[in-house]
Amino acid sequence: MPKRVDHEERRAQIAEALIQVAGRRGLHAVGMRDVAAEAGVSLRLVQYYFETKEKLLFYGLQHLTARFTARVGARLAAAGPDPGPRATIEALLLASLPTDEEGRTFHLLYSSYSILSVTDEALAAQPFIDNPDAAENALTGLLEQAVASGLADPGIDARTEAISLLAMTATMGTSILVGQRGPESALAVLRHHLDRIFTPAASRPAGEGST
Repeated sequence: MPKRVDHEERRAQIAEALIQVAGRRGLHAVGMRDVAAEAGVSLRLVQYYFETKEKLLFYGLQHLTARFTARVGARLAAAGPDPGPRATIEALLLASLPTDEEGRTFHLLYSSYSILSVTDEALAAQPFIDNPDAAENALTGLLEQAVASGLADPGIDARTEAISLLAMTATMGTSILVGQRGPESALAVLRHHLDRIFTPAASRPAGEGST
């Protein structure tokens, strides 16, 4: 009896191959033939599942996002059953930094997808991410929770701080990729800013502002 093919598993196998070869060569340089070779399948099979390179790239983005979600979940689980807002924010931000091979691949490819979504008409026709404000909203909610619980400076603007943390983390991720700074330096900068946010104003030296 012929073996039943799990089509979603096969799609995931091909998407994983895309991520692996793009992580080595860059997303712009990857063709469907390269992905087929990496996955150990025929070019015709890749074309059967995805038809065009653009469809493969879009599915690869979804697969990359799922991997990142699992990475964040693992960091949150490691932080304990009730990590609190600061530890949760650290887990979310640190997961996107290229401090290991998984993080490097995510940051490199996500940045590449961002650029391609602007310059590639076929890819731009697809929604780049389903909810572009998800991370910003999540961080804002956590910061508001911290302020309400007396864990953070009540003078902060939660939305502005969330935007700043995300932008800073993305920029530092790129600086790690290009060798401008090491992971430990980036982590120190991130924690410096979190220390500022999570220091209640009442415990600060007199005359020190809240921003």
